[in-house]
Amino acid sequence: MPALSPVPASVPDYAALAARIRVLARDLGFQRCGISDIELGADEAYLREWLAQGLYGSMDWMARHGDKRARPDELIPGTLRVISVGLDYGQDDEAAWTTLADGERAYVARYALGRDYHKLMRQRLQKLADRIADEIGPFGHRVFVDSAPVLERALARNAGLGWIGKHTCLIDKDGGSWFFLGEVYVDLPLPVDAPASAHCGTCTRCIEICPTRAITAPHRLDARRCIAYLTIEHEGAIDEELRPLIGNRIFGCDDCQLVCPWNKFAKRTDEPDFRARNDLDRVSLVELFAWSETEFLQRTEGSAIRRSGYERWLRNIAVALGNAPTTSGVIEALQSRRDIDNAVVREHVEWALAQHAARETSAIAVDLAE
Repeated sequence: MPALSPVPASVPDYAALAARIRVLARDLGFQRCGISDIELGADEAYLREWLAQGLYGSMDWMARHGDKRARPDELIPGTLRVISVGLDYGQDDEAAWTTLADGERAYVARYALGRDYHKLMRQRLQKLADRIADEIGPFGHRVFVDSAPVLERALARNAGLGWIGKHTCLIDKDGGSWFFLGEVYVDLPLPVDAPASAHCGTCTRCIEICPTRAITAPHRLDARRCIAYLTIEHEGAIDEELRPLIGNRIFGCDDCQLVCPWNKFAKRTDEPDFRARNDLDRVSLVELFAWSETEFLQRTEGSAIRRSGYERWLRNIAVALGNAPTTSGVIEALQSRRDIDNAVVREHVEWALAQHAARETSAIAVDLAE
């Protein structure tokens, strides 16, 4: 009979370690922390169906990674558990509504007003992993913040951080949905938390408010119609039928979260890194449209807005200017870009100018009729 492997000198008390991890996460500024196993079978089936229907638009990377999204142990061999954390970024919802109602101002999704959260969260998550190592010694782990094919919302739900709402965002009944997610994949057999239960009930406000009707059914998002996708991920021209529906949203969209009743419980934060830069919470479209590429790169350094790139930035603002009230300043701003060396931007500028011309013609017709 072969000899048994020696018992390690000290086996961690995993229940105590899990409790300690939550304390460490709080100390690092995360408002939420939970632990889940790696079973995501139902979510994998849903993802396959969503991909099969082509609802991901041009985000080919979502299909390219296949089932690894739902199989943490295939993405990182040896993974047994996932530590999920949440970091609040919610600020003033009333200010958001005010900007949306002012067609001359630019609306930027609340998460992108300040510093790019990816680097901030990744640094804090690595510190969390380092402090766990200080407690138990080296262990296998990998930190993620939108940096790999991870079903972060499903994992966070299973870790008890919240449920996936009908708009597909994660909702915490004690804190709303204004929070970022990050994960640490670990090879530790930690005890897991109970999954969060859903509390949307019969509410469909998020579905009804969506400007482009991108939420086609509860928990079903057609990215091809989503303003966040169109203004950030989508390259090339935006469908003409969708342009008027975008309004003044130039980078992302928050309508489905702004209208969610659970966000009355959202925790407001004054995290310095998330404070608005460049007056992006109140700046005019005309001012932003005047930025040169050099200025764009300087002002968006360390910002998630860099993801769109300068040409898409101008394209988005051109659409918003086409939807803005007709003023001499708006018309002059659009005319200043008519000869820009980018066909896509030029197309959207001409569309915007045509929108204003049509409105002026209509107004004249009404005056004559009276």
